[in-house]
Formats: sequence, structure tokens, C-alpha cells
Amino acid sequence: MRPETRCVTPVDVSSEGYDSLTVPINRASTIRYADAASFAARMERGADGYVYGLYGTPTHRHLEGKLTELHGGARSLLTPSGQAAITMAMLAVLRSGDRVLITDSCYGPVRDFALHELTALGIEPVFYDPTDMAGLAELAAGGARLIWVESPGSLTMELQDLPAVVAVARRVGALVGCDNTWASALNFRPLELGADIVVEALSKHLGGHSDLLMGSITLRDTELGLRMKAALGRLGIGVSPDDCALVMRGIDTLAVRMRRSAESALEIADWLSRSPLVAGVRHPAREEDPGHALWARDFDGAAGVFTVDFTEPATPHVLEALDALSLIAIGASWGGTRSLAAPAAVAEQRSARPWTGPEVVLRLSIGMEHVEDLKADLSRFLGALERAVAAE
Repeated sequence: MRPETRCVTPVDVSSEGYDSLTVPINRASTIRYADAASFAARMERGADGYVYGLYGTPTHRHLEGKLTELHGGARSLLTPSGQAAITMAMLAVLRSGDRVLITDSCYGPVRDFALHELTALGIEPVFYDPTDMAGLAELAAGGARLIWVESPGSLTMELQDLPAVVAVARRVGALVGCDNTWASALNFRPLELGADIVVEALSKHLGGHSDLLMGSITLRDTELGLRMKAALGRLGIGVSPDDCALVMRGIDTLAVRMRRSAESALEIADWLSRSPLVAGVRHPAREEDPGHALWARDFDGAAGVFTVDFTEPATPHVLEALDALSLIAIGASWGGTRSLAAPAAVAEQRSARPWTGPEVVLRLSIGMEHVEDLKADLSRFLGALERAVAAE
């Protein structure tokens, strides 16, 4: 064998005695077959067999299996982002002429997708008030293939009564899908309450370090899981095994990180609520929150993400005052080690019920920093906000 050939042929290495605590990273596009007959019969290997890198390697299977286990589902699938998990789940079950009911508190890009791509495909999106079960039942009576839930809403934190939504769906033969990114399967398991589909943005809590993009879809029903896996394969949806390994690493510390951020967030939320510039704090784990009873009934814990409403005089100055922050970063997403602040306008993202809250709200994601350092940084922000109000 000549040197050029030796460069591209593997050597035999024994793995006897090697049992790492970490998930191995298996990178592949092409899968080698033992013989031509095996290649010809490759599609008979089943949904979990290995036929080509797009459809998964052992690294992907590790993460899929862990997510399925955490959610108590039948099968999990991986997508390039949380948004892709939502859009792929919808595209896999909806057809032209179908109607989908979507919570009015959904993640903003989901509304954009529904109003553009779904309508272009002849699918009718209808947005419903997340807290009005009677209104949802009335809408569902007009027909629905899918009811989409996000609980709590990622911006305004409304909690939804998932068992009640499931009951509405069953009466009309609809599926229920739930975006569970705020809580993760550690704190909320929608499939156990009757949902058919649960998605998460693994970029957030499970990845945990703000350095990857990935989403997941977990199905309660095996047959639906196989149909959706086939659909994702036909659409060419795949993710990197390196990122899968990073998510698995993040899951190892998920419980510790979420407990720390949740405890800090509650302390900061209570502290902020006492500011004369703050009109209210939206956090379902606080007893004052309208959704607290549902949270206490259905959830095992909280996340470090909540939203702050400011008083009418203060609201116009929130954006400029945020520049006083030096520790908390201004940016989207949540669930990483660093705390984030994300101002947002809500009214333009509502259609089922007019928004009566402030023109701008501030979503905070609390990370791993010491709570007193975060309070000091937020004090600088509040000081800048107070000065701006006084200067009017």
C-alpha cells in the first residue's frame, strides 16, 4: 500500500477497557457498509439504524434518547434551532385546508411563520387568548388540526391550563403541541398532561452556555414520531454531532444551573417589584402572579426568566437607561451562564386580545452571577431611569 493510500485508510485501534463518562462524538456523512448486499438493504435498518450522517450517528442517538427519557415520550427528533423545531412540527402535521389555533402569547417568529408560510400553503392560523378557555373552545368548534401552546409565554409569561387545552382538543380531534422552552423537561412535562408534541429550544437551558443552536421535538405517540422523523428526513433536516455532545454536556449540569438561576431570579423579581418605577413583575412562580396556581399545580420548578413592566412615566426611557448596565448583557435568548436583558414591544405581537400593558416591557434572564452583583447592576439601570424621568 502506497503512502497516499495509507493517509486515507484507518488503522485498527482496540477500544477494550475504554469506557468514558462523556458521550463520544461520532462525525459522519458517509456510512461504510460491510458489503454490497448490506448497502442495497440499508433502508431496512429501521428508524434508529445508521444509513447516512443526515439521519443520525450514535452521538445523535444519545441526545435523542436522553430527551425522550426526560419528557417521558416515545421518540425525540433534533432540529437546527428551536424555531425550526416548531416550524417542522407544524409542517409535518398540517396540510392545505387545515386550521391551526396558536396562542396569542407565542414566540414572535412563530407568528411571523404562521402569517406568511402557513397561509401561503393554504393553512389557516387563528390566534387565541391564552387565558380564555371558553374562547378557545368556541374557536376549536369551528375546526382545528392542531392547537399550539406556549406556557408560559416567552415574553409576557401567561401560563396556560394545559389539561383544559387538551380536553378542548380531544373534543374536536385536534393534536396539541407545546413549546416548553421556559421550563424544560426538568420542571414541566407536557406529554404527561396529554400533549402530543413538545418542543424545546436546546440553545437555551439545555445547551446552557450561549454557544450553540439546536431544537428538539418529542412525541408521545410512536407512530406520529416515525411519521415526523420521515418528514424531517425528506426535508433534509440535520444537526451537528459536535453540538449534540455540547447539549449532552449541558444536561449534566441542568438541574444545578436552573435551581441557581431560578432562586436568584425570584429574589431579584421581588427586589425589583419594590421599586417605584416598576408597575409589575410577570413571573408565574410568584404568588402575586395570575398564573401562579397553575404553576404550583403543574410545574416542579421555575426558570430564571421573567418580565418587568414599568410605570407610564418610566416606560419611554427604558431603552436609553439600559445603556447603564455593565454586567448584564443586552441580547435575546436565555438559559446561559450570563444574565441578559431584552426590551420588547408587545402590542404589535398581539391580535386575539388588545394589549393593555406598557408599550415596552423588559425580559430578564438571570444567569450564574452573584445576586448582589446583579442587583448592583440593575441599580445603575434604575438610577439612570429615575434621572431620565426627573429630567422631563
